[in-house]
Amino acid sequence: MAYSILLHLPNEEAVIGEVEELPKPTDTVLLVSNPRRRDGKDLHYLESNVTSVIWPMHRIAFIEILPGEEEERIIGFVRE
Repeated sequence: MAYSILLHLPNEEAVIGEVEELPKPTDTVLLVSNPRRRDGKDLHYLESNVTSVIWPMHRIAFIEILPGEEEERIIGFVRE
């Protein structure tokens, strides 16, 4: 199952991408597929045909895990 993530890099714009599994505490790199800006545009520092990027963990400030389609379908308590 792929996870959509929002990757925060120091002094740079946040990057959205997908990872096959969440990083473990022992991982030193993170493989991100389909990296792009929040608005869906290409990252200016990557070639246009790049589909995956390996970022070293020491360059990542923090990672947000975005809700998947299944999680968005869950309906909570609603007052009528």
